[in-house]
Amino acid sequence: MTTTFNATTRKTQGTGASRRLRKAGFIPGVVYGSGDAVMIEMNHNELYYKLRAESFHASVLTMTLDGQEQAVQLRAFVNHPFRQQVQHLDFQRVDLSKKIHIKVPLHFINAEIAPGVKTGGGKISHVMIDVDVTCLPADLPAHIEVDLAVLELGHSIHLTDLVLPLGVELAAHGTHTAEAVVATVHVPRGAVEAAAEAEAKK
Repeated sequence: MTTTFNATTRKTQGTGASRRLRKAGFIPGVVYGSGDAVMIEMNHNELYYKLRAESFHASVLTMTLDGQEQAVQLRAFVNHPFRQQVQHLDFQRVDLSKKIHIKVPLHFINAEIAPGVKTGGGKISHVMIDVDVTCLPADLPAHIEVDLAVLELGHSIHLTDLVLPLGVELAAHGTHTAEAVVATVHVPRGAVEAAAEAEAKK
């Protein structure tokens, strides 16, 4: 299901204009790439709640700008430091015929039956919560599952262990190497200290 939102071309620019826009319940923003950058404005309430959805940050969105639909990706957003207010949004146009580079969230499953947890008394540590991938927009998954069902105590799952959907590849220029740890099972620190104390008393 494609996420859609509305925007209109912003006729005024500058700090003062942006401040007045926010007071009127709108968010200033920009859309760029594959053509001229366009200053836009969006309804704050509509975008505030959409931004809370994981999919808004990791999917190709449909922006209806002045009545015309175009595919975009969210590239950056700025929140007010203490108010529940979005200050600015940046979007990039997407060519549906070309591969995109985007972060996809990881969903961890079967943690409760992992041997390292169920019988080893360990705890799952999520080292990553998303991963950089490249794919055509049509192949973009909503998330990638990480199955922890066979994870033993002291063992880890690495990027190379992930099962990627057809057409999806790990980004070669991502921030991690192929052997980077995604999740691991470790003994809780308190348990280690308790065991050490018990051993010392023997």
